[in-house]
Amino acid sequence: MNGAQDLGGQMGFGPIELEPGEPNFHAEWEERAFAVTLAMGATGSWTLDASRFARRSLPPADYLSSSYYEIWLKGLEKLVVSNGLVTQEELSQGKALVPPKSVKRVLKAGDVAGVLAKGAPVDRPENVPARFKAGDRVRTKRMHPETHTRLPRYARDVEGRIEAVHGVHVFPDTNAHGKGEQPAWLYGVAFRGTDLWGPDTDPDLVLRIDLWEPYLDPA
Repeated sequence: MNGAQDLGGQMGFGPIELEPGEPNFHAEWEERAFAVTLAMGATGSWTLDASRFARRSLPPADYLSSSYYEIWLKGLEKLVVSNGLVTQEELSQGKALVPPKSVKRVLKAGDVAGVLAKGAPVDRPENVPARFKAGDRVRTKRMHPETHTRLPRYARDVEGRIEAVHGVHVFPDTNAHGKGEQPAWLYGVAFRGTDLWGPDTDPDLVLRIDLWEPYLDPA
């Protein structure tokens, strides 16, 4: 979708301020928000892509006025309500009002380190040949889906070059909405800054984005 997170090339948001030695969390509540999001994701009630979509589909004014972990927390609230794990009234009152709904899995504290170390790979068997190879010229599709996508708005209908072939991976556009993994080839695509943002852009700027095959056509 064309959400508020899609800021590439837009003006007026100021520079990205780098904080030397920046900690993972600036407040205890941020650490708790991250932990609860991780624990709920481990229940298997939704996919990683569904979690991303929940955050990125927040109303623009809400998204842009929220801090990083506020966005995580608001996305999680959407997910637990839409999946029937918590009611909106329970969120408002901050307490359980009905018996809890069972979940597929529970991530116990002693298992967190092992689960994080193992990760959740999204690469899949290469059952069909890749459509493109390194060096091929491609053009991204012009699209404005209302659902989840990993093709940035600023990189649509733009010519680029395949720099790397990453194998087959879960396709987020379907996986976010319960339509299955539908694995697709993933490529590293290089774009010239002038092709993305016009002739006033630094002519030496090159942007590299990992993109799925369904987003690409031969140039």
